[in-house]
Amino acid sequence: MAPTDLPERPHNQSSAPPSSDRDPQHDDDHHLHVPGMIVGSSLVFLGFLTIFLSISGGFEIDYKPLVLYFAGLAIWAYSAIANPTLRYTVITVAITLGLAIAHYGEVHFWHKQAVFWATVVMVAYFMFTSAAPDKRE
Repeated sequence: MAPTDLPERPHNQSSAPPSSDRDPQHDDDHHLHVPGMIVGSSLVFLGFLTIFLSISGGFEIDYKPLVLYFAGLAIWAYSAIANPTLRYTVITVAITLGLAIAHYGEVHFWHKQAVFWATVVMVAYFMFTSAAPDKRE
């Protein structure tokens, strides 16, 4: 197919807006979403693995795995959740719970059970709901 065989584009339609027309107030850091999801998921996994092994093995853990878990949850929520209200609610709850556990200084069995079952419910929810289509321009 020769280049002259291609349909012509109308002259008033541009392929992409020039970079000078972009509003700096609405320019989001899209390049940080994937690393944020990777780091957040890794921290959640490391914290959850320690909590899970503590439950199944019967040994005690310090507060640090829970703080690691909630820090990872906050980083993941910032990168993965599109709805700002839900995003900042999850971030606020995760930071509050992480600081509360760090302030309390010890982890009881029911703390570990609550984190374990909340993680199971969260993973099941995101596993069985379909993702919304990406609305990028």
